[in-house]
Amino acid sequence: MKRKDTQGLTRAEAFELSEDIPSNPSTAPTIGDVIASRFGRRDILKGALAVTAISAVSSLMAGTSKQALASKASFSFPEIKHGVDETHHVAEGYDADVLIRWGDPIFADAPEFDPMKQSAAAQLKQFGYNNDYVGFVGLPYGSDNPDHGLLCVNHEYTSEEVMFPGLGRQDKDAEFAGMTQELIDIEMAAHGGSVIEIKKGTDGKWGLVKDSQYNRRITASTTEMTVSGPAAGHARLKTTADSSGTKVIGTINNCAGGMTPWGTYLMAEENFHGYFNGAVAEGHKEAANHERYGVPGGWYAWGSYEDRFDVSKEPNEPNRFGWVVEVDPFDASSTPVKRTALGRFKHEGAEPIVNKDGRVVVYCGDDQRFDYLYKFVSAGTFNAEDRAANMNLLDEGTLYVAKFEEGGMNWLALTHGEGPLTAANGFADQGDVLIETRRAADLLGATPMDRPEDVEPNAKTNKVYVMCTNNSKRKEEQVNVANPRPANTFGHIIELSPPDGDHASESYAWDILVKCGDPSVAEVGAQWNPATSENGWFGSPDNCAVDHMGRLWISTDQGSNWSKSGTADGIWAMETEGELRGTGKMFFRVPVGAEMCGPRFAPDDKSLFLAVQHPATDGTKDYPGFEKNSTFEEPATRWPDFKEGVPPRPSVVVVTKQDGGVIGV
Repeated sequence: MKRKDTQGLTRAEAFELSEDIPSNPSTAPTIGDVIASRFGRRDILKGALAVTAISAVSSLMAGTSKQALASKASFSFPEIKHGVDETHHVAEGYDADVLIRWGDPIFADAPEFDPMKQSAAAQLKQFGYNNDYVGFVGLPYGSDNPDHGLLCVNHEYTSEEVMFPGLGRQDKDAEFAGMTQELIDIEMAAHGGSVIEIKKGTDGKWGLVKDSQYNRRITASTTEMTVSGPAAGHARLKTTADSSGTKVIGTINNCAGGMTPWGTYLMAEENFHGYFNGAVAEGHKEAANHERYGVPGGWYAWGSYEDRFDVSKEPNEPNRFGWVVEVDPFDASSTPVKRTALGRFKHEGAEPIVNKDGRVVVYCGDDQRFDYLYKFVSAGTFNAEDRAANMNLLDEGTLYVAKFEEGGMNWLALTHGEGPLTAANGFADQGDVLIETRRAADLLGATPMDRPEDVEPNAKTNKVYVMCTNNSKRKEEQVNVANPRPANTFGHIIELSPPDGDHASESYAWDILVKCGDPSVAEVGAQWNPATSENGWFGSPDNCAVDHMGRLWISTDQGSNWSKSGTADGIWAMETEGELRGTGKMFFRVPVGAEMCGPRFAPDDKSLFLAVQHPATDGTKDYPGFEKNSTFEEPATRWPDFKEGVPPRPSVVVVTKQDGGVIGV
């Protein structure tokens, strides 16, 4: 099957285009409509509200010197500048060392990376492609060791044009030109995740332990997984290869994720639709379900070689993806589990927190324009003294979807038999509700959001931060304080406040932390604290991390829009409290065409692990100085090796302070 409108695009550009196509037919008020009704559309359209808000902050700060404000800042590093070039940059006084790259051996018997002699067998023993989520847990289990532990890394997708010599960019009129079974096998082996043991040396530098008992690769092609929770064994999960509906080979498009309090690793399956080809007949029982999720996406040629990725042959196979996968990194022989109680959608991440009553709450965003924000509340409680007792906590509980109202927000339970979630509307059981989570949320009237990606609870403050990356499909009549432009290129961050720190509550307060973009361009309508410097603003917040002091750090994914902003993606520190609330400060910048993923702090906040994804591929052809074809032969950068004939390699970077101290202090 042809790639339709994604032909001729790099993989990163195809992903961006897909996320820009809404598949939600809901007419429920968007988050913008809610905010507009709260403040008045005329004032919003005039920009009066933004000016008023900024003026209010300015008046509070009147007479306060920059020196005095600086003394109140949580972050004390020297800010770096916006820009784009072929390498990465970090604040002065810090080192940013490449820890591991695509193709690096992770086992003692693994072959060294050779870009001219790639094979699936080699890739199964090497670090995967396009590292995204990064998790860390100390060794031994329960120790919170900041200098020795396991790094858990997702490998979201592959970029054939820069991976494979001679393949080049896809011809717009060709069907997956140049792809073969051999190349597809390599791609599938490069997907999934890696668990690696790492240790800090006496020189303060981190290194891989190749002979570790914990090291493993989790892939799309070889890793058997079980299905648990309400949808396990459901008729709609059964296929020719699996008549039980409880076993799945592999995981795909693992974007962000989470680490549980009991030390397991959550891998979120995001844009799974892109891996399927073919189509079901009109009127097929799964036709509407497939359409709501964008199946088939047709990004890869896998369906030409693997029947399970051809929906005309296996119409239930897409229902086996779009879940959260739980992995025990302390047991390399353990079987990963797809936890269906957390719902099926394009999971950006799955970030847990232990509620004050002991229940575990997991926050998730559905990364597509006009889709929804979710949380799961476990039925059972976390037992800090008995790890085994926690291993199935994510199988029973309640999944909720967010609805924003004037003055607050409500969490609506996605429970079979309640409200419209009945057999009359096509939901015969809770399994149906979870397989079609999006449609169930549509019927409940959830608030369509602007690409909610990472959702991070702050254990110090009990606030929750929602990264709304952007929404280029927002129409003129929807302009509002949260999304103040017809084509919302830059996104915003929403702050949720559970009452009395109760994350199981069904009603929260909420606020807008910042509206992203360049505040010096009036028509952008950005909203920052006036203390933000010319380098402190950013666009398209994507992932985030809260360090162990409770401070917020933001990573960005502008897609091809970085050429409009004039800066590459990176990491910004974000003030969330006091007079400097809403102030950004730039800490790290990726090379041209890359996306910033991760981030993750070691328990002592002295090491920051960052994932640099798809260097050289995103939007490079549109930016002066980088008019390269983004191919193996002519990439926009050869970071991090900078050797002729070696392609750009997605890599995990570890940032440390040169004096050995806490990052950002």
